[in-house]
Parts: sequence; structure tokens; C-alpha cells
Amino acid sequence: MTTDQLPTNRFTNRELSWLAFDERVLEEAADQSTPLLERVKFTAIAASNLDEFFMVRVAGLQEAVAENNAAPDASGLAPARQLEAITVRAHALSANLYQLTRTELLPALAENGIRLLAWDAVDTGRRVGLSAFFTNDLLPVLTPFAIDVSRPFPLLASLSLYLAVRLEPLPGETEARLAIVQVPGALPRLVSVSADLRFAFVLLEDIIRAHLSQLFPGQRILEAALVRIARDAQLEVDDEGGRTQLQLVEHELRRRRSSDVVRLEIEAAASSDLVLLLQQQFEVGADEVYLIDGPVDLRVLMGLVDLPGFEQLRDPPFQSVDTVTDSDQADMFRLIDYHDVLLHHPYDCYDPVVSLVSQAADDPDVLAIKQTLYRTNAGSELIAALQRAAERQKQVTVLVELTARFDEERNIRWARALEEAGAHVIYGIRGYKTHAKICLIVRRRADGIHRYLHLGTGNYNEHTARVYTDFGLMTSSQPFVEDATAFFTALTGYSDPPRLRKLVMAPTDLRRRFLKLIGRERRRAESGQPAEIMAKMNSLADVEIIEALYAASRAGVRVRLNVRGICTLVPGLPGLSDNIDVVSIVDRFLEHSRIYYFLNGGDDEVYLASADWMTRNLDRRIELMFPVEAPASRARVLHTLRMMFCDTVKARWLRWDGTYERRVPPPSESPFRVQHHLQEDARRTAAVARERAGVVFRPQHAP
Repeated sequence: MTTDQLPTNRFTNRELSWLAFDERVLEEAADQSTPLLERVKFTAIAASNLDEFFMVRVAGLQEAVAENNAAPDASGLAPARQLEAITVRAHALSANLYQLTRTELLPALAENGIRLLAWDAVDTGRRVGLSAFFTNDLLPVLTPFAIDVSRPFPLLASLSLYLAVRLEPLPGETEARLAIVQVPGALPRLVSVSADLRFAFVLLEDIIRAHLSQLFPGQRILEAALVRIARDAQLEVDDEGGRTQLQLVEHELRRRRSSDVVRLEIEAAASSDLVLLLQQQFEVGADEVYLIDGPVDLRVLMGLVDLPGFEQLRDPPFQSVDTVTDSDQADMFRLIDYHDVLLHHPYDCYDPVVSLVSQAADDPDVLAIKQTLYRTNAGSELIAALQRAAERQKQVTVLVELTARFDEERNIRWARALEEAGAHVIYGIRGYKTHAKICLIVRRRADGIHRYLHLGTGNYNEHTARVYTDFGLMTSSQPFVEDATAFFTALTGYSDPPRLRKLVMAPTDLRRRFLKLIGRERRRAESGQPAEIMAKMNSLADVEIIEALYAASRAGVRVRLNVRGICTLVPGLPGLSDNIDVVSIVDRFLEHSRIYYFLNGGDDEVYLASADWMTRNLDRRIELMFPVEAPASRARVLHTLRMMFCDTVKARWLRWDGTYERRVPPPSESPFRVQHHLQEDARRTAAVARERAGVVFRPQHAP
């Protein structure tokens, strides 16, 4: 097939692909073979994902339309047309989400002793206790805001809950009055009904609604409906005016509080008059209004997931294994001097990473620690170790990415804490988001200076390391640590892009390297040699990379892609992508690692990276890719990658029309669930490590 005969639908729309991922998450919530509380968790995740989608992607499209930008994306859709398609898909997704919650999940929870009760369903005796809670704990916090000519509509916070209250008109007037009452975000939204009904809850807003007469004494309340808005959450960091990166981000965070509303959620029972009034106040179109039949903001369900007991409603308990023995972990420097350490989280414990940084903080021979931080957790032991190291006069340099979306304020807080401890903090690199995961430790030994390096595919976050799949590599290999030194020197000082031997850096070289590796496989196939590409990532949307994969497929390269989320490549098109398969796995752990494999004529190459095949990763972020060279480590990574295409339980395969389908194995085959398989692999690896650790050779000497 010639180039001019190739199919025209070469790309899927990115935004619709994002929504397709959220639909796959919702499928997990609907899957009755999944334990009930895990289904509830997936429901809350789907709701949270939808929030982010509106605040980031829809906001960007609305801005493009407002600026009369009619340029189509790679799929051929202009921003206005994308918004039309999104509206249909997002309304259907929201409706399905709430129908599942209302008709299946909440009744199933009630059958198992976890009840979410409406106020009317609480008996009179127990209402007394809830009324006392309102009077003592809630009423002092609440502030009703009346809205009239002299009192304008208040500025409502994004994703917060409010009761919109319509009151009877004043004598001589015809228009009902409006007031707003914020549901306090500082108080738990799930309120226990009573001590004897430990797992029966009433929502905080329902308690407030039942006692509105105390907020509006002497007034007749016509209706009260729960309202929630989502605002544009894009950061538009304009570096004019000489402000620092920290000042720019702080300014944008303040601006975000009053940015445009991109979605308005209102309880379905609200009158058309109230809906129209709120629609006018927020200046949103009818398509941006979502009438909610159920508890507004399903993230509240996450509060039910970790209730004590109910083990039968959860996945079996999971415990990461110690593939690094206690004796080895006691001296991470000695271990890394001996050999590279590859960790696959959450199957392998994250403890060795924490131990490495903690030992570096406490070791008097450690002179310097250099680290990038993108997202980390509250109470992080890693942050505490870096603070301790700085306080002990070690040279601590931390490159903090302030613009990690929705973590900006938290990052500012702990970055300042590091500065106060004496660390040198760099608040991002202007013009680029720092997404690389790297920690370099410089240590003095009797034979000179030695350096130790950790590289990863995931953030330095002890909490997400338990639920995200990621790889980490620890090494003292000279070419690796020299590259790491050059990397930090380039970011912290003034220099040309570093020339690296092992690491590959974006935005300088990573795109070029990927295209070269893909092109090499294509040329091998064209010359009749076996050729294969396998890759695992979160998202795939870069046009140039996709075109290179199409060219490789046409040449006969077998291309297998594991893409958890967005994928704008279209597989299975005759003459274009016949040789490309795309699979997505949504399971207990969030698939987050990035792996890239190239057959290279049998001299195969395996890489791990912080970057997806997204334009933002390759051109607008500071990223790192690194080879896995130790034979045992390379074999483990490659085994993991190959197994991703064998899953018959949680895998969904992308079709040419943008839909995903499960492939049911024949009855003769046992179901294969890759995350369960990798758990067993980690246990076996840990058992072998323990056995080897127990073998000690002690030479005997003559008496």
C-alpha cells in the first residue's frame, strides 16, 4: 500500500482516549468478581480522575475556543468539536458512575453492614445525638451568605461543597432569595450515626440541611440543593517581571482560586429555577451542568474503603517482600559497591531506598546528596533524612518541581522546610518541568571519593510506592555516576547540555534516541532480520513517535505496547499498523513504570525511564532514561514486560475504532493475572536471597 493509500484515521483524539481510560476504571468498579470495597475504591478513583480531566483538559479546550483557535489536533478535531464529543462522553460516564453507586454499590455495602443513610432514614432517637453534634460542633463553624444587590455572589472554592438555599420572597417581592452555606471541608464528611451503629453514616451536608432553620431563623426555606464547581486548574507561569519561580507559582495558585468554572454539579432534585440561577451566576452553558442523582463528589466513598474489619470485602492482604536482606540493608553502600540493586515496587519493599538516603544523612563520610523531588508524601522519611543531612553540614542540593499539578502548595511547604534546615533548594528549572527521578550521593573513602546513584521510574514517595508499580536501580557504576554528576551540574549551574555516556536526557537527546532506536529496528526488518519493539508506559500521544512506530510496523517490525492510559495510536489498520498490538491493564496496583525494549538483532537493549512517549515528556520536561545492563536485572525487567502481554484477567486490548475489549482465554487455559504472577515472582526472589544470606563460610584454623 502506497503512502497516499494509507487510512486517514491515523490518530485517536487524546481527550476521548483519557475518558476511555476512566471508563476502564469504572469497569473495574462494576466488575462483580472484584471485592466490594475494591469496587468502591475504583469508583472514587474514577470520580477523582474526572475532576482532573475537567480542570486541566476541558479547561484548556475552552480557553482555545475562547481565543478562536480552530486548529485541529492530530485526529482532525478542532477544539470546539472536541468539546462537543467530550460533553456526550463525559455526561454518559458521570451518569453511569452514579447509577452504579446508587443501584449496586450502596445497596451491597448496606447488605454487608456499611450504610450511608439519608436523614429521613435515621430514627428519632439517634437524630437527637446528630442534632447535638450540629449545635455543638457544626453551627459555630457555619456562615450563611445571603445574596442580594448589596451582597454579591461569594467566590466559591473549586471542588468544595456548598448548599444553595432558596428562601421565600420578602413581602411585596416576587423573586425568591438565595443564600450559600459552605459544607466545612475541615470536618469529616462521613458522620457516624451513633456508637451502637458504628458503620452507619450520615453525610455532613445532610445534617446541615436538616438544621437550616437554625441558620435562617424565621425564614421559610423553599429548597436546598448541594452544589459543587470545578475551576480551571492550569498553571500559566509567565516569567515576565523578574519574579522568581517560587513567586510565579504562588501567584498562579492565588489566581486559580478565582479561575473560570468548567463544570457545575447540582443535585438532581434541584428546581429548574435554581439550576438556571446558578448557571447564570457561574457563567456556564447548559452542557457544563451535571445533575447528580446520588452523593455529590464520590471521592467521599474512599472513606469507607479502609474501615476496620471487612477483610472479606477487600483484596487479600499484600505485603511487599524484602529482596534485600536485613544484613545487606544495614550497609547500603557496601551492597551497591558489590553489585547493582534492582527494585520492582510495590512487589519489592521501598525500604532500601529510604535506607540509602537515611544512611547517607547519618554517615560522617558522606559529603553531599543531590536529589530531584517531584511528588512526595506527608511525613516523608526521605525529606526528614535530607533535612538531617543539611543540619549536619552536608552539601544537600534538592531540585524541587513546584509545578507538579495539585501538589504545588505542599511542595512549597516542604521545600521551604529544607531551606530552613540548610539545604540548597532549586525551585524548578524555568521553562521546563523537572520529572526525572534521581539521587546522587558523594562519599569519602580511604581510597578516594565514591559516588552512589539511585534512578527510578516513579516519584520519591513512600506511600505511592506501595500501590504504584515502578522500577528503581541503585548503582555505583562509574559511567552512570559521572553522567549523574554532569546532569546535576547542568541543572544547578550554567552549562551547555551535558554529554552523557549512559543516561539519556530530555529535552536534549531523548526524542532523538527513541527515534534512532525505532528506526534501527525498522531498518533491520527491511533487510530481512527479525525485529521487535516492546514498550510499557502511562500514555502515548506524540505524533512523531507514533509515525515512527507506524513506519516500523509497515516494515515488518513486531510492536507490542502496554499503555495504561491515553493512547492516540490506532493499532490494527491494514497497511499501517497491522503489526502493532496495544494492551491496557487496570488492576489493584497502578501501572506506572516505563520500560522500553529493542531486539537489536539479538543484542537486545532494555531501558527504564521517567518519561512516557508524550510530547510534553520529550520536549518540555527534564527526564532521564537509563539502560539496564546487569544480566539478572535485565532479565527481570524483560520478563516483567513480556508478562504484561499475557494477562487474560485484567488486560484490555485496544481496537482500531478506539474501543477496548477483553480477550477471554479458551477453557483449556488457566486465567493469568500478571500482578498476581509478579507477586509470586518477588516472593521466590526474596526466598532465594534469604537462603543465600544464611550460607556463611567460616574458615577453620589449626589450634
